[in-house]
Amino acid sequence: MNDHIDSDKIFIKDAFAWWYRVPEYQRPYVWGKDQVNDLLEDVAYALNTKPGSEYFLGSIVLQKREVIDQAGKTYQEHDLLDGQQRLTTCLILHAVARDLTEDPKLQKTCSQTIFQEENPYDGIPERLRITYDIRDEVRDFVGRFLKPNGGTKDEEALRSALKSSDASVRNMANAVLEVQRYFQDPDATKIEKFFPFFRNKVLLIYVASAQLEDAFRLFTVLNDRGMKLRNSDILKTLNLRALKETNASPQQQRQAAQLWEELEGELGEDFDVFMAHLRTILVKEKARLGLLQEFEENIYAPKKFEKDTKRYRTLPSLLKPGWETFKFVKRYREHHCQVLSGNNHHLQKSWEFDNLITLLNDAGLADFWVPPLLHYREIFGEERIVEFLRKLENKFSGDWIARETPTSRIDGMNAILKKIDSVKDQKTLSKSDKIESLLSSEVFTFNRAEFLNQLENQAIYGRRFARYMVYKLDMIYGGISYRLQPPKEISVEHILPQTPAEDGQWCKDFTKEDRVKWTDRLGNLVLISRRKNSAQGRLDFLEKKKRYFNNNIEAFPNSFRILKKYDTWTLMDLTGNHNEAITQIRAYIDESN
Repeated sequence: MNDHIDSDKIFIKDAFAWWYRVPEYQRPYVWGKDQVNDLLEDVAYALNTKPGSEYFLGSIVLQKREVIDQAGKTYQEHDLLDGQQRLTTCLILHAVARDLTEDPKLQKTCSQTIFQEENPYDGIPERLRITYDIRDEVRDFVGRFLKPNGGTKDEEALRSALKSSDASVRNMANAVLEVQRYFQDPDATKIEKFFPFFRNKVLLIYVASAQLEDAFRLFTVLNDRGMKLRNSDILKTLNLRALKETNASPQQQRQAAQLWEELEGELGEDFDVFMAHLRTILVKEKARLGLLQEFEENIYAPKKFEKDTKRYRTLPSLLKPGWETFKFVKRYREHHCQVLSGNNHHLQKSWEFDNLITLLNDAGLADFWVPPLLHYREIFGEERIVEFLRKLENKFSGDWIARETPTSRIDGMNAILKKIDSVKDQKTLSKSDKIESLLSSEVFTFNRAEFLNQLENQAIYGRRFARYMVYKLDMIYGGISYRLQPPKEISVEHILPQTPAEDGQWCKDFTKEDRVKWTDRLGNLVLISRRKNSAQGRLDFLEKKKRYFNNNIEAFPNSFRILKKYDTWTLMDLTGNHNEAITQIRAYIDESN
């Protein structure tokens, strides 16, 4: 089979003259009520408004494979890389139509669409139109409900399947019931009218290649109804292939696929992010390539360019594809679950660890602190992990606020990863000595002078780290026995407002120069659990406390402390609070380091 890439439009009746396989690396069938009804209603609308026009259903991406059947004949099968959701729904639609219609021709058409009946006289074997290799339970469902005539009429069994532990089975049973409900509605388009248009006017765009890698790189040609494959799906395929090449049993391959799928289900769209963290743990350098290429070129088959010979030299793999990768992913997922669980009070009998995680999560997409933490737990377990996280957070926020570049900040986190491995390999040291060597090393240092200068002498409101640092003050003032539990809404609020009324008390207590200098400083900022309200934010201090702050600061120890301590907010109050905040932060980083 050549490397040619095919792409063309294909009508439903012709698409279901081909043979398909849903491979083991694919995710479950996930379409629910909304997606199924959208398909039915969109096709019916196109039929009723433009019956002579074509209707585009979406795109499918296929890998072409030659397969030998039981009779020894070769036929072409297509692995569904993208399009499982659409084609499975279309298959279900044919099964329901077969069982609802009284037209024998439509019944025959639908039956032939679903599977090829065996004819031993002509050497024709039985063959399902779509073979599901993702789960035995899915194959059983298709064999029981979709393949036989009348299979979709067993409503009691279908409703029982809604309780299945397998996601595909649950969603397929629901889709069958939903299609039935749709066509049994007296106002719905009759099946006998729907199907000629559905099979002859509804079309797909297919892209097909014999090469798996080429096909994967074409999966971006998608309709927005489809469920896009991620880099992690492709990595799963590469590792399942490696298992197969090492003669792993089909059961082992299914177990590995199920493990990966469970992890994907837990993390959802963040699974690629998690895999990127694992890439960082292994490579310990800033990513230069896409996630898939990083694994292929820098982890599984790393190379080093030799200047003398001007050639690349193959290096030992950082991780081997197959079982080693599956076990590695599973192990680090367990670390990931625990550190982010919010259930780490057993560490030093305090909430300090979980509070630090809550704080770090407030940094949003800047999550390059995660790989060092996961790797520390992998190497050293929970021994002194709170102290490690405290130092890690200080390094992370210290570099950020001291205005290090993003690349420099990432390099700083990677230096910690390298140090972890460095002390791990010191065989003459005990575990305790290794940890002490790590925690006392220079990898946690940051530009302390510039960090404090930014907080003490500069306006910080409007800068990305402002909320983070005000929240850090809440953590410091709350202490290790207080648990940070951020509300859904968090806003940074000025006590001295940005635009006070000219005839109000604020302008009597602060000169214009004072307001310019102090309004956006750390000591004038608090967090509140509501959106900012510019009108109430301009109220005089006592009225602002009563009407604006009182019921919106309970979750923030620093905010609560300020509003309880001060009955006035003059320049002396503001500067005093600012100096106290700087003192608290200075003491915290000194104690941590």
